[in-house]
Amino acid sequence: MNMELLDFCYDILIRILEEINPEDLAACARTSSGFNNFIKGNQRLYKAHYLRDYDDPRQNSTSPEPDWVASLQGLVRCQKLLETHDVEFKRENFKLVAKTVDEILYNATHRNGVSKNIALLTRSFAQPRNLDAFMHRSSLYQRAGTEQQLAADNEEDRQLSAKLHCLHGMGAGALGRRSTSTHPYARSRIYDLRNYTDKTEWGPFRDDGSGKVDWEMIESVMIDLSYNTTICCPRFLPHFLPIWSDPFGGVVRDRVRANYPPSLPKEPDIPLDLKDPYNVSGLWHRIVCFLDYNDLFAYNFSSQAIGVSPDEPRSPLQTDEAIRHIIMRLQVTEVLPPGPYDNPALPIVKFAGVSKSMDVSWDPNANSKIRGEVRLTCEGEVRWTTISVFFGEERWRSEGIQVGGINSKRGVTGTWFDKDFDPHGPAGPTAFWKMADKVVGEDLEDEEEDESDGEPQWIFVQ
Repeated sequence: MNMELLDFCYDILIRILEEINPEDLAACARTSSGFNNFIKGNQRLYKAHYLRDYDDPRQNSTSPEPDWVASLQGLVRCQKLLETHDVEFKRENFKLVAKTVDEILYNATHRNGVSKNIALLTRSFAQPRNLDAFMHRSSLYQRAGTEQQLAADNEEDRQLSAKLHCLHGMGAGALGRRSTSTHPYARSRIYDLRNYTDKTEWGPFRDDGSGKVDWEMIESVMIDLSYNTTICCPRFLPHFLPIWSDPFGGVVRDRVRANYPPSLPKEPDIPLDLKDPYNVSGLWHRIVCFLDYNDLFAYNFSSQAIGVSPDEPRSPLQTDEAIRHIIMRLQVTEVLPPGPYDNPALPIVKFAGVSKSMDVSWDPNANSKIRGEVRLTCEGEVRWTTISVFFGEERWRSEGIQVGGINSKRGVTGTWFDKDFDPHGPAGPTAFWKMADKVVGEDLEDEEEDESDGEPQWIFVQ
C-alpha cells in the first residue's frame, strides 16, 4: 500500500498528506524509508500545514520565508504539551511552552476579524490545568490561589508566568471565586509603598535598577482592576470593561505600524502622527483606583506595618478602593530620535492632551491637562509615562507598559503616584486603552476651540 501511494505524482501525494493532522506527519514518516525521504525536510508540505492551522508569520509579501519544518515542529511539540494531562510534565517544560506561546502571539494576525493563533490559544487555555501549570506560577501564588496553583522556584520563571498571565488576561470565568481569593494579595503588592523606589522608577519595573519590566506587579494591577471593575457602577461596564476580560483580547499587533523605518522621515511636511510608530493620537479610556489616604497611611506606617520585615510581604489588603473612569484625548506633539541610553529601535514620542472624569464632573483629580512620552525599554517593551497638570502645575505621574507590545490594542497597565515621588504616597493602579483614532491632521487646539461646532472626527478602534 505504501508503494502504491508513493507511486502517485508529487502534487497528488502532497495533497493527500495535507489532509492528515500535522502531529501525524512524524508517525507517517516512520512507516517506511520512502515516506521518510518524502516528508523529512519537505518545506512545501510543512508550509501547507502551517498556513492551514496558524496565522501567516510573514510580515508582508516581501518577508523572507521562515523554516516551515522547524516552525511547525515547534508548534506541534507545544500543542502536545498543552494537551497532555500530566501536570508535572507541563511544569517541567514550562520554558518551552512559554517561549512558543510568545512566538504564536507575536505572529498573530487578524483576517476578517479572526486570528487562528488566538483561537487556538483560547481553546488550549480554556483548560484549568494549563492555566495552573503555566499562568498561575508567579509569587502571588505562594500565598494565594488553590492547591493546584504553585509558584515557580526561581525569579525568572515567576516573572515569565506573570507575563503569560498578563497576555492571557482575566476571562469572565476568572472573575469569580478565584479572583476573589487572589485580589487582596494583588492589592497588597500595589499599595505596599516599599515597592515605589528609585530602583523601580516608581513604576512596574524590577527592584534592581535594571529597568526590566516587573510582570508580577502588572499581573497584580490587572487582577485588582478586574475585580474593582466588576463591582463598580454597571453603567460604565459597556465602555470601561478592560479588554483583557476576553482571553488574549487585544494582543494582536497592528503590523502596518509595527514595520517602522529604522530612521525618522526627514520631510518637514509629514504630519507628526505619521511619524509616530506608537499610534498615540486619539481617544483613550482610562481607569484609576485609589485607597482613602488614611487607609493607605495606616497600611504602610502604623506600628504594626513598620514592624514588618523588609523582605516580608504585607498582609492581604481587604479595604475597598475608589475607582475613576476617565476619557483622555491625546495628540502627538514631538517625535525625537532615541538618546544614547535609549533603545535605538524606535523614536521617543511626546504627547499632550486633556482628561475628563466620567464619574463626577467636579472631581479635581480627574479633570486636567495631560502630557507624557512613549519609548522602548532595553527589553523592547513599550513604556508610557504620563503627567497630569492642574492649573499649570504638575500633580500626578504614571508609569506603564503596553501589554502585547507596540500597537497592541490591550493598552497600558501600570501605576500612578505623586509627581514628587513622595515615599508616603499616594500611589495606586491604573490602565488605559485606545477607543478611537483621531483623523490625521486635526489639532487638539482646533478641536477644543471648535467643540461647539460638533464632535471631532474619530475612527473607532475595532
